[in-house]
Amino acid sequence: MSSANEPVQQPEEETNQPHDHQDGHAEHADNGESHSHGGLFGKNTELVFSLLCGALLGIGYGLSYVKAVPPVVSTVLYIAAYFFGGFYTAKEAIETIAKGKFEIDFLMLVAAAGAGILGSWAEGALLLFLFSLGHALEHFAMERARKSIAALSELAPRTAFRKENGGTREVPIADLTPGDVIVIKPNTKISADGIIVKGSSSVNQAPITGESIPVDKKAVDDPGIPVDKAASLEAEYKVFAGTINGNELLEVKVTKAANDSTLSRLIKLVNETQSQKSPTQLFTDKFEKYFVPAVLIIVTLLCFAFLVTDEPFSKSFYRAMSVLVAASPCALAISTPSAVLSGVARAARAGVLIKGGGPLEDLGELEVLAFDKTGTLTEGKPKLTKIIPLTGMAEEELLKIVVAVETLSDHPLAKAISKGGRERLKDAAIPQAHDMEAVLGKGIKAALGSDTIYMGNMALFKSLDNLQLDEQIVTEVTASEKEGHTTMLVRRNEEYIGIVAVMDTPREEAKQALAELKAAGIRRMAMLTGDNEEVAKAVAAEVGVTDIYAGLLPEQKVAVIQRLTKDESKIAMVGDGVNDAPAMAKSTVGIAMGAAGSDVALETADIALMGDKLSLLPFAIGLSRKARKIIRQNLVISLGVVAVLIPLTVLDIASIGPAVIAHEGSTLVVVFNALRLLAYKWGQQ
Repeated sequence: MSSANEPVQQPEEETNQPHDHQDGHAEHADNGESHSHGGLFGKNTELVFSLLCGALLGIGYGLSYVKAVPPVVSTVLYIAAYFFGGFYTAKEAIETIAKGKFEIDFLMLVAAAGAGILGSWAEGALLLFLFSLGHALEHFAMERARKSIAALSELAPRTAFRKENGGTREVPIADLTPGDVIVIKPNTKISADGIIVKGSSSVNQAPITGESIPVDKKAVDDPGIPVDKAASLEAEYKVFAGTINGNELLEVKVTKAANDSTLSRLIKLVNETQSQKSPTQLFTDKFEKYFVPAVLIIVTLLCFAFLVTDEPFSKSFYRAMSVLVAASPCALAISTPSAVLSGVARAARAGVLIKGGGPLEDLGELEVLAFDKTGTLTEGKPKLTKIIPLTGMAEEELLKIVVAVETLSDHPLAKAISKGGRERLKDAAIPQAHDMEAVLGKGIKAALGSDTIYMGNMALFKSLDNLQLDEQIVTEVTASEKEGHTTMLVRRNEEYIGIVAVMDTPREEAKQALAELKAAGIRRMAMLTGDNEEVAKAVAAEVGVTDIYAGLLPEQKVAVIQRLTKDESKIAMVGDGVNDAPAMAKSTVGIAMGAAGSDVALETADIALMGDKLSLLPFAIGLSRKARKIIRQNLVISLGVVAVLIPLTVLDIASIGPAVIAHEGSTLVVVFNALRLLAYKWGQQ
């Protein structure tokens, strides 16, 4: 949506521009080689030529029944139909022959030429019409999948309003550099990756992360924060290019140049997936490598069948051409690329980046997943979970003391306790503590009024003085630690007044997501963590993992993945893409959580969940399984049609006409079957 003050960006004119199209037939052999299908009628020229071929064929065939019209008129019209129907077929055949390859277009061209030599101009024109029409419609259908991906590039606006000399100036986003401050108007797209330095708003991140609900964002406390420290900030301060601002005005400090933004990297990686081949696609390529020459040999032999059978050469040649049409594996060539492209496009729309056909197929085969614990199954940051008074003191009073002391410390646990305590106390007045002293690894000491407050683990108090801990206190602390909590005792002067516990709590959606994975057929879910076994067991019991591997260093996680791979052959590792990168690299499929804005996650993972949501994982696995099912269906359809048509044409039961209709019909069936993935929803079978 654009504000009234923004210039309206006009779409680039396409009609008179050459259209570079990665035709599925060429793509399977040339790794995505482009074929230009532009011309007199723009990108629709191929379709127009095909329809002209059909029209000339129809007119010529109709005139052949008019006695007053000489037969040569129909022949001329058929030859003209040859030109329009065979133009792009010949163009692509010449391009591939120049590289020493023989593909489907070449086979079609030979068959049409053979029909013309026999004087069967109508049959040859029919072949070229249906083949070119099938090509054109196939391109149209495939373009729907590609447009879903290409739409990513339209997410970011072309310009931004940069603050300069006390005002703002509209500049191209390519002119933005890290450190610039841009103004984001209400209800407009955000122009660049950055951190909010002024204002607060809700931001629709669905185009990047797939999140359906807008996310609240706010300004950092220090607007002068250096750009190189932006990566360490919480997500609530960060925004991405292509996301949509809510109803408030924001000022954003740019952290990445336009060509390095999360959106740009996403587009680049998605485009790269189109040239990466899946295992099934590699199989079909290898099959065709031997199949096409074999067909040419068989056709050559059939041309000379008249030498051993009682039939004229024309009949042998015609049958050979029919076999040539029947054996051309058009549907096989396009069956896997179309499904992979549709699957990748559908995933990208939901905020899941799948880097090619290999990960797409592999993910659908998996029955075992390994998860990093911290930041993947859990929130990745400690939260205040328990506040236990010990001397009849009110919980609120104990909490005020705890917050007053912990506010003085920069330790992550202290920040978690202070934040959680203030949330519980709401607007209650908190006393001021002072003279804080840290005891490394054990706790802190501070003055509160005339009292001395100590907070820390049991080791602190054992080393502090001879005041013994009550057995009930030790029991309470031990029980909390067995539940996975990190506990701290609170002592005022010489009296133990309470226990405070913090814990890296499981994600809200973790239990539901793992239950959905189990329902989807994932039978083993392992948790890998550097935490102690008690913490691991507590988290595992809450979220529902089946295997626990605790106390692991990064290299030990790799060893566990290798061991699981030996047992299960294929396994996926789900982590944050940073410290889990080695383990992800050793797994069959590496899956990164919360990859939006993370360069490391985007580079190391085979699959990246752009949003920090585990709920995307069941969707990704369901989509992959659907894609594998469609790929198998397409293989059966394409190979089945070839297997039926070859004997029918060899035995002269079917001629070129029925062979062409069945052949091109199967090509369109597999393409439209693959396009069903674009409408996939989680839960579909």
